Amino acid sequence: MILVIGLPAWAGITYVGLVRARQGNELPQPRPPRLRRTPARKAAWIAGLAYLAGGALHLYGLSYLPFLFPEDACWFNAGYMGVPDSSSALPVSLVCAGEEIVPWWLNPALLVLAVTAVAATVTSVVLALRRRAARRALRTADRRSA
Repeated sequence: MILVIGLPAWAGITYVGLVRARQGNELPQPRPPRLRRTPARKAAWIAGLAYLAGGALHLYGLSYLPFLFPEDACWFNAGYMGVPDSSSALPVSLVCAGEEIVPWWLNPALLVLAVTAVAATVTSVVLALRRRAARRALRTADRRSA
């Protein structure tokens, strides 16, 4: 499907661009280079992704918990008709008839994502502050030498 629609569209756009460029007797100007991603920005992206993945995983875990009708939580998740023995949102847990219903890997995954998100956030802030301090030191050194 990509080859059927995407390839001809791309070729047409490229052809029109080249025709327009030749009519003006010059090639289109290249874009200026993008700014290099700093380590602080990379750490911030990692933190954002970890927060997003952790939130999505926690919502998945909350789907196991009883909300309006507690007796239905055990029925839909374990096939047991009755009220859950216990449930909690953090750590995510639902116990029906003495058996844990929430998958075993959910809480460790939440912990890993939380630690990653916090560590990447702190790293991003520290790296940004160091870079700002280095720029400030360069400016003062330039002023003194001039």
